[in-house]
Amino acid sequence: MLTMLIDHVGLVFFPGDPLWRIIGRLAFPLYTYALVLGFFHTSNMKRYMLRLTVIAVISQIPYQWALHSDDINVVGTLLVSLLALVAMQRWSHPALMVLIGCLAAYLLETLNFNYGYYGLALVLIYRYSQSHMQLLLHFLLNLSTLFAKFWETQLYSIFATAFLVYWPAFYRAFDRIPMPRWVWRSFYPGHLVLLGVAQFLIPNGL
Repeated sequence: MLTMLIDHVGLVFFPGDPLWRIIGRLAFPLYTYALVLGFFHTSNMKRYMLRLTVIAVISQIPYQWALHSDDINVVGTLLVSLLALVAMQRWSHPALMVLIGCLAAYLLETLNFNYGYYGLALVLIYRYSQSHMQLLLHFLLNLSTLFAKFWETQLYSIFATAFLVYWPAFYRAFDRIPMPRWVWRSFYPGHLVLLGVAQFLIPNGL
């Protein structure tokens, strides 16, 4: 949540300073990794999907307002990725899994979901690979999007996976901080609303 907030504050108020966006590149890999953990450990998959759907829907207008974007917000991308994971688990023949992945990637790109196929690919990397292979595949994914989408800043997202592989204690330290569930579930739309209000009150920026 912290790195996402830093990312969006930089995007809105300090677009000329790349450090904010570089720090913010940690956010999305962590959310995708958390989604994979949720896939494995949720006690009720339907309710998990419903929560993501509700958050995605109520966040869309604040997302477009605060970040001046016309694509579908990142929670929608996570939801589609989760649906793909569930479908691949149910229809586990390799050919069907490839087909499901391709259809999901096509949907994400065609309907202009935030991060597009990149988001799904990162979820699949965390789901189907381990340790050093995760790092290698994440690097190759970043390299491919550098050439395909010219996402130079996204290269820094590799540090999120590097911490997972080589320094997991870094994340475990934050796990010890008690965090009510309502904070996790409301932070995304809530911080977007606050950013939108801040822009309205400070129209010329900081």
